[in-house]
Amino acid sequence: MRRQFDDVLLGSIELFCLAGELGSFTAAASAAGVTPAAVSRSVGRLEERMGVRLFVRTTRQIRLTDVGRAYFEECRQALTQLIEAERMATGQQLRPVGTLRISVPTTYAHYRLLPLLPEFRERHPEVQLDVHVSNRNVDFSDESFDLAIRVRAPADSGLIVRHLEDAELVVVAAPDYLARRGTPTTLDDLARHECIQFDLPSSGRRIPWLFQDQGEKIEIAGDGGYILSEDVLGGVTLARYGAGLFQTYRFIVEDDLREGRLVAVLQPFGGRSRPFSLLYPHNRHVPLRVRSFIDFLVQKVP
Repeated sequence: MRRQFDDVLLGSIELFCLAGELGSFTAAASAAGVTPAAVSRSVGRLEERMGVRLFVRTTRQIRLTDVGRAYFEECRQALTQLIEAERMATGQQLRPVGTLRISVPTTYAHYRLLPLLPEFRERHPEVQLDVHVSNRNVDFSDESFDLAIRVRAPADSGLIVRHLEDAELVVVAAPDYLARRGTPTTLDDLARHECIQFDLPSSGRRIPWLFQDQGEKIEIAGDGGYILSEDVLGGVTLARYGAGLFQTYRFIVEDDLREGRLVAVLQPFGGRSRPFSLLYPHNRHVPLRVRSFIDFLVQKVP
């Protein structure tokens, strides 16, 4: 393999990453034990090599350009992997280190993942958590994510899928809505109720409500005056304020049910669930920070 980087260029990348992380050539110079001019020359060397601007410079501050931000994220991950590879080769990788990038949907983030992260950080304080809370499917290769949690695992042979849990679904409504409109007791009753709908952000497809009746699985495409997209938690908020019925995960509304803000209906037709899975690339070398987080999450999720 032909050599792509010399020692000077690798050093320039390290100084660039320090400047990007600290937001200052002076701070990067202090951390590296060199002069600010040396940091500036290193960044200029990279910009000249690639023909792009990595920083916007003013008299008061520096700021990564869009290209610079993308290059910074890739370089930071590459440097971390080099450190981990060296530690693994010498038997010195005794603890997880580096940045862990996780993508997680809003529901699972707020009610499952985020409450667990302080405990993980307490166990592994040298791991920095970069959490992307969104319902958008991410691209592992283009966006440098280590892990993702999703309901629907993509048909991608390059990803390992670890099942986390089957999250039970429940239909809920506020007591005042049920007092006004009555409590549905059969699935046919849904046609006479306000059923809050949610469209998948990836496809725009309406999510059907899932039920079962005497072992038969049933999907119902409801209708109503409320259609949400992007953030499914908006449906729970609408239900709390008496807008109508909403089907959601039981783990989201457990406190509401216990404290009476919401009431579960159509329970004889319940019991359906959707699976949440942990996805990560199929790499021969899985960094210790990734392995540690996978083990932690699988242990902690109910």
